[in-house]
Amino acid sequence: MPFRTSRPLRFGDCDPSGIAYFPSYLNILVGVLEEFFGDAGAPWKDLIAERRIGTPTVRLDLTFAHPGFHGDTLDFELFVRRIGRSSLDLEHKVSAAGTLLWSARHSVVATSLDTHKSLAWPDDLRAALESRLET
Repeated sequence: MPFRTSRPLRFGDCDPSGIAYFPSYLNILVGVLEEFFGDAGAPWKDLIAERRIGTPTVRLDLTFAHPGFHGDTLDFELFVRRIGRSSLDLEHKVSAAGTLLWSARHSVVATSLDTHKSLAWPDDLRAALESRLET
């Protein structure tokens, strides 16, 4: 089952014509990813401050299908597609009023914030991610 959440497309996320400015989508996506990890029992505040684990993006491939407009409600679906030793492959589908606006393939990696090297997902976090793995 995908993780689902919604975000408004605000005035500041759009160009002067009222169409979503695509870099704003990436900023919004970071918030969705943070919410996903929190929902999985691993709030970024704890990962960063206490466990010293980062989750940087190493690959992001976006496909735009339709424009988004100021005032739209963006509906996000986040699918866990693969879990590696330290990597996590995700798929995002973003729609407004039932119309797909854009989709993305997204890879993040667990890293040590002290050494900046990849590290294996801790057992508790791996288990939480595996429970969300799409089969």
